[in-house]
Amino acid sequence: MNSKKIDLLNIFLIIISLVIAIKIPFELFLFSYAVLGPLHYLTEITWLREKNYFFSANKNWSLIFIFLTFLISLYPIIAFSNLEINQSLENIIKLASKQTKIYLVIGFLFAVSLIFLKRNRDLTIALLLITLISFVTISYIPRPFFLIGAFLPTLIHVYIFTFLFILFGALKAKSNYGYYLGILLLLVPLIICYIPFNYTNYKPSKGALEHINTMNMMGIITFIAKVFNNFQDKTFLTLSEIGLRIQIFISFAYTYHYLNWFSKTSIIGWKKAVSKKGALIILLIWTASIGLYLYDFKTGLIALYLLSFLHVLLEFPLNVTTIKEVLVLTKRNNLKLKRIIR
Repeated sequence: MNSKKIDLLNIFLIIISLVIAIKIPFELFLFSYAVLGPLHYLTEITWLREKNYFFSANKNWSLIFIFLTFLISLYPIIAFSNLEINQSLENIIKLASKQTKIYLVIGFLFAVSLIFLKRNRDLTIALLLITLISFVTISYIPRPFFLIGAFLPTLIHVYIFTFLFILFGALKAKSNYGYYLGILLLLVPLIICYIPFNYTNYKPSKGALEHINTMNMMGIITFIAKVFNNFQDKTFLTLSEIGLRIQIFISFAYTYHYLNWFSKTSIIGWKKAVSKKGALIILLIWTASIGLYLYDFKTGLIALYLLSFLHVLLEFPLNVTTIKEVLVLTKRNNLKLKRIIR
């Protein structure tokens, strides 16, 4: 499909994702996370590897993102699995895991370095400085680190970066439909805020609520709820009007993020990056992951925890590249507009 048809398809995908999210916000989120999510992780990681992770330096620098993912994932996997290990070792792992937000910030800032630096010596110095500055900064201004670390792998990843990808595509192709698509995506939170609905009719199953409570998304939902003062006796009201609107947005954002990726096979060529053997392996892992979620949702989360974070960190160079290209194209278009006016 050409870019116009893909933009039109994505306008439809936004509408259908929003409609279903309004109808069944909890169930749709769980379906998207458990079924669409793993397939997205596997295909995107394969595509990113084929593209050298969108940086021109030595490919082995991607091991930094894998190492950071390992640090982030190790303790949660041990805790979820109820593994019995030496108490001293567990305390060390737990202490290291508490720095998750710092690891994410380090990963993103190092991705910036990878886009602008090429020499191994320069990148080594940059990594050391970024690590040192990050650990020092967290001691003095911890709240911004909390916000960045909490939202970077979640809503920033699935909503903000998705919008930037759409904007980059529209600027590059000079597509009006691409701009319409981007505007529609930005309007979705306003639509969710003001669309009338009877929140008392929402009765998600006990299992659905329990599954969402086991996920790291509850911290994000709770933080957003605090902004809207959605607490009663210091308790988060999941099934209140504001609580449901938050869940609708999160459900929409994740669902559309995955669908947007699958719709772009002919534009970015991620399908070509997967060999027949690779496709078979992806299919087998994806099928097994769905089976794990169906067997026990918590087991599925444990098994896919590392993979879900890995695809976020490995995407950082692409995110930085997209931001850079959007700024370049915007500046170029503004210069052309000024020349025309003159």
